[in-house]
Amino acid sequence: MSINNDKYYLNIGRATDLKGKGGNDYFIYRALEILPGALIWLTLISMVVLSWLKPTIIAFFIIGFCIYWFLRIAYFSLYFLASYKKLKENLKINWLEKTSKLPGWENICHLVILPTYKEELSLVRETFESLINCDYPKDKMIVVLAIEERAGEKSREIAGIIAQEFGNKFFKFLVTIHPQNIEGEIAGKGSNISWAGREVKEKIIDQEKIPYENIIVSMFDVDTQVFPQYFSRLSYSYLTVKDPTRCSFQPIPLYLNNIYDAPFFSRIVAFTNVCWEALQQQRPEKIVTYSSHSMSFKAVVEMDFWQTNVVCEDAGIFWKSFLFYDGNYKVIPLHYPISMDCVLGKNLKETIINQYKQQRRWAYGAECIPYLLFGFLKNRKIKPSLMFRYSFLVIEGFWAWATNPLIILTLGWLPIIWGGKEFQASLLGYNLSQITGGLMALANFGLVICIIITFRLLFLRPSNFSFFKKLRVSSELIFFPLTFITFGSFPAIDAQTRLMLGKYLGFWVTAKARKNVL
Repeated sequence: MSINNDKYYLNIGRATDLKGKGGNDYFIYRALEILPGALIWLTLISMVVLSWLKPTIIAFFIIGFCIYWFLRIAYFSLYFLASYKKLKENLKINWLEKTSKLPGWENICHLVILPTYKEELSLVRETFESLINCDYPKDKMIVVLAIEERAGEKSREIAGIIAQEFGNKFFKFLVTIHPQNIEGEIAGKGSNISWAGREVKEKIIDQEKIPYENIIVSMFDVDTQVFPQYFSRLSYSYLTVKDPTRCSFQPIPLYLNNIYDAPFFSRIVAFTNVCWEALQQQRPEKIVTYSSHSMSFKAVVEMDFWQTNVVCEDAGIFWKSFLFYDGNYKVIPLHYPISMDCVLGKNLKETIINQYKQQRRWAYGAECIPYLLFGFLKNRKIKPSLMFRYSFLVIEGFWAWATNPLIILTLGWLPIIWGGKEFQASLLGYNLSQITGGLMALANFGLVICIIITFRLLFLRPSNFSFFKKLRVSSELIFFPLTFITFGSFPAIDAQTRLMLGKYLGFWVTAKARKNVL
């Protein structure tokens, strides 16, 4: 199935895709690409300049921002706590038993696509072992190992070993090889899984005559290890939710595979991501698909599979679905975990570089802003309220990613430093640091709650860590402010500035190594 000409905007990856097609579409899209980076730099430059020229205005802005941050953290911590409690409850439920009582459950087939690029055999093998150890019937599972032609002969050898060890453990098993240098594609996960999806449709699903609506496809990073009842939990949600073919299903990503082997900054980044994704589970109206997730294969086919010309295919498939179905599409939180790898290279330097580039790639998800806003301009069937909600959601989210750490930790001092003696001698100038410091201290209570819960999540899987080693890991959180800026603001500013300047990013494959098996 292919996209109708009137929905051509669903396949746009960047403004250059519209060049030479006539009309003003290219210039409109290019302006929308400039928007997120322009907002960031306008904020930062204004903060610096006005701290010198109008320190009183900036001081009041900073106080207002600190109040906003305090309320935001309080709000987040309550949602995170609720999400954690629900996750713990769901881990105790026998989901296979519950699912097996539902009509039609025996018809549900799970398709798992695992894209891989130069990952080690041991990592891929552990992922397959987690699939084997899950409780869902393996005769209802189709597994695809999607390798890249450009990965070379070693990748083919690993695929052959995996096929020999696990190929007969599932209903069907398939190895696909994504050709390199296909015109119009970005070499990355999106183009790989799109190729794999088309291959498995043609070679297995259509031949077996399996109805697309009976297939739930899970797009997993190859380091993703499922908890034992993941597919049972997923099946239950799919069979009980209204209109399941118009839904994606999002688990909570934990980073248990190598969390204790990683350096402190990789752990802190992982902690932050766990917090964010967990609390998002309590906000279904704002949640967007992230990394490893699941959806109906029927929707995938109707939309003509994943985009092959975008960097962030995980959120991209949600926005494509949302526009394709005229706003009638949503994400269902599972409140159930999966386990993934945090960034870990062969040495400290490689880990630092990869951590930065991973965050920059994620922040380049700002490419969804022009994609979504342009789609809203072209698709007038979507309710204006939804357009406004999601426009604000994506713009504010990526703006906050880049600016909030800097405003909180550095720029707040500028009026005191550059405001001049007159401002420093004023009541506001004299008390500014105490006011902002007090508000930040209150906000820290909420952060402490999030940190405690995150650590409890990380201990869901046993480790050989001693009490003192766990204590040391806990103490590393004093580096949170530095990490917050280095691997938060800086890569976000970098990514969105590149988008603003038309210096488009390609896909960066993050290094993930393991020293110990947990």
